[in-house]
Amino acid sequence: MHNIRTYNAISSKGLDRFAADSYTVSDDCSAPEGFILRSQKLHAEPVPESLLAVARAGAGVNNIPVADYTKQGIVVFNTPGANANAVKELIVAGLLLGSRDIFGGMSYVQELGHMNDPAEMGKLLEKEKKRFAGTEIEGKTLGVVGLGAIGSIIANLALDLGMDVIGYDPAISVEAAWQLSSRVKRMDSIEALLAEADFLTLHVPAIPATKHLINAQALSGMKSTAKILNFAREEIVCTEDMVVALDKGVIAGYISDFPAPALLGREDVLLMPHIGASTEEAEENCAVMAANQLMDFLENGNIHNSVNYPPTKMGRNGGTRITFSNNNVPKVLGSVLSILADAELNVVDMVNKSRGEIAYNIVDLEGEISAEVHQNICDVEGVMRVRLLS
Repeated sequence: MHNIRTYNAISSKGLDRFAADSYTVSDDCSAPEGFILRSQKLHAEPVPESLLAVARAGAGVNNIPVADYTKQGIVVFNTPGANANAVKELIVAGLLLGSRDIFGGMSYVQELGHMNDPAEMGKLLEKEKKRFAGTEIEGKTLGVVGLGAIGSIIANLALDLGMDVIGYDPAISVEAAWQLSSRVKRMDSIEALLAEADFLTLHVPAIPATKHLINAQALSGMKSTAKILNFAREEIVCTEDMVVALDKGVIAGYISDFPAPALLGREDVLLMPHIGASTEEAEENCAVMAANQLMDFLENGNIHNSVNYPPTKMGRNGGTRITFSNNNVPKVLGSVLSILADAELNVVDMVNKSRGEIAYNIVDLEGEISAEVHQNICDVEGVMRVRLLS
């Protein structure tokens, strides 16, 4: 039996993936091998010795101490793309709300509750509607920073809406590149993209390299009529610099899913209460993907969509499967294989992958591994965690 501890309200469609005869799933189970969560902050949580993996039902993992977990051999999964459609639809709404004063017009209508004469109201609205005029997005240039799962979808959709699209992503994956339309113009630098964009949408993770990516210097290089959409992470935009830029007319507007006190009460700012992925479908998709990834790791040792370990997958070949993580330094794999050879254990198949300072290995063997051989592998210098899967 595998023990899974849950945090937050995880969709039942995800939790139902765990077979009752193989998994115990609860919010208080002892000796958990896996965590599945949404927004629960784990930085101050004690780490059970039994913990092998954490699955975040969402894309961001800033609520998880990833670096600390990596050193302990704990794999951290996220679910990129599972909420992409929900975010995509909200960004389209943000584009339209930002191009025309829809919110201002709707708010104005609600202020007319004192009027009882429909004809009088109609005349007033006809007179005042010019106050809420805007522009169309067709023919405007959308700059997309980050062309991953969501950024590439937004870029392609904006093309269908008649926009010109420019993109910047120095670390675009092959998979994302295949999904991206050839009509998206790739920019050589973020500065070049900012200078051309009428609308800017951000789709990068919250990591040290992207903190305050949009700051005073970046804003100074944009059109005074430009508007920025941030449905990625709050930290990517420096709020203080944004307020100054709006006050001085450096840019025209800011649409964000991350409210901050300094941004409240402004007509040039549209704020939403962090609802980018808040749809029933997105929560279900994230939960199912997180559960599937956690199960495949616990049962087979396979890693897919990990933020700290390399993607590693191998079909089962019978016999005994051993997996181990180690510091990515010379001789570790050779030492383990020597131990197996000395024990006359034949390797049926194996895969070795690395990511930065971490390496991960899956090895299928003929025969059973004794407790002594298991311990000898654990004792190899550089090995972090060893698992035996029957």
